Amino acid sequence: MTHYINAKLTIERLNGRGEGVAHFNGQIIDVPYAIAGDEISAEIDGARGYIGTIDTPSPDRVPAFCEHYTLCGGCVVQALHPKAYAQWKRDLVKRAMRKMRIEAPIAEVIDAHGQGRRRVTFHARYVHGLGPMRIEVGFMKARAHDIVPLDHCPLLSPALNNALPVARAVAFALRGISKPLDIQMTQSDTGLDVDIRGCGPLDEAARRHLLSCADEHDLARISNHGVIILERRTPIVHMGEAIVPLPAGGFLQATVKGEEVLASLVCNPIHKARRIVDLFAGCGTLTLRLAQIAEVFAVEADEAALKALKKAAHHTPSLRPVHAEQRDLFARPLSTKELAGFDVVVFDPPRAGAEAQARELARSDVPLIIAVSCNVQSLARDARLLIDGGYHCELITPVDQFRHSSHIECVALFRKALPARKRGRLLG
Repeated sequence: MTHYINAKLTIERLNGRGEGVAHFNGQIIDVPYAIAGDEISAEIDGARGYIGTIDTPSPDRVPAFCEHYTLCGGCVVQALHPKAYAQWKRDLVKRAMRKMRIEAPIAEVIDAHGQGRRRVTFHARYVHGLGPMRIEVGFMKARAHDIVPLDHCPLLSPALNNALPVARAVAFALRGISKPLDIQMTQSDTGLDVDIRGCGPLDEAARRHLLSCADEHDLARISNHGVIILERRTPIVHMGEAIVPLPAGGFLQATVKGEEVLASLVCNPIHKARRIVDLFAGCGTLTLRLAQIAEVFAVEADEAALKALKKAAHHTPSLRPVHAEQRDLFARPLSTKELAGFDVVVFDPPRAGAEAQARELARSDVPLIIAVSCNVQSLARDARLLIDGGYHCELITPVDQFRHSSHIECVALFRKALPARKRGRLLG
């Protein structure tokens, strides 16, 4: 049996997970949904505290806007004043850099929420009991595997207003399988793109139910773990001047505004470049915009994403030449020899970062490196490698397209001082 200790706590700050931090009897206590300046009565279980009552609210506390806040695990910080919230997000970057002994200018946080999230994954569970089977569709509860059934999410873009009814319809269509499902919805210019994970191979009856669901809800496409079941219209998005056919179940930046901000931060510092390499290029988020400036060599491991990139580039005659290679940069990063002759390197890896590639980059003579990252810890590690290799971190700009979560993206600029003769050859 768990024995809680009742205590009065003063919240001192927010940690990297967005939880309030207090001290009690010489121990650090993490308190979900508390914010700096709150004075609370709490129940303590080990190193975790749980709000009983907020006796004196922080001056930075504001009303939460969602009725599911503190139940749904999607938002960790919703009751924090926007100014204090932006400072917390910026502090996440500062702490990560300080830990790796990196001194670099950190810009103010750019809010890139825009109209809201254009990608969302709902979870569906089939609950069997004494009565009829229930289908629960929504997000996971905070720190649990239970589902919070939802009727809406205020963080989604207007184009995803019907995403929850569609997710429930998909779950109902697959009720004969009764496996836990993840249902990914992506907004495209031609309609909803739906990818289902967790159901395994589908029999003919399940496929027929899904086809009916796609017709009823006018879905652009529905797929099972990236394998297309029905494509009524090819889901497309615009990236710069290009039109990109989205791979089924593929990656896309979370918000339209976020993609635009990241691309702008990457492209704006590039002047007089002739050859650019875009590593972890995906389906062309940055490549297709960089190709408006210079010739681009795009490298990506995912075959479907690379195919979409090449098709978009081929059908956009205004772009400079785009060359592409399928390659696993974790196993086989571009070597210093292969990097020779490029004016700019852009890399935008998954959350794990690009340690192997960063080691090669650190030994290179590429004048400008631009790192895009959704994980400040892996960015700090990779930045440390570049700095140790002679690069100077000129600026780090945080970009927030995951509002009210503990995630923050960054764009970091690194320059290496080169001899005048070599610099003239590369950038003249």
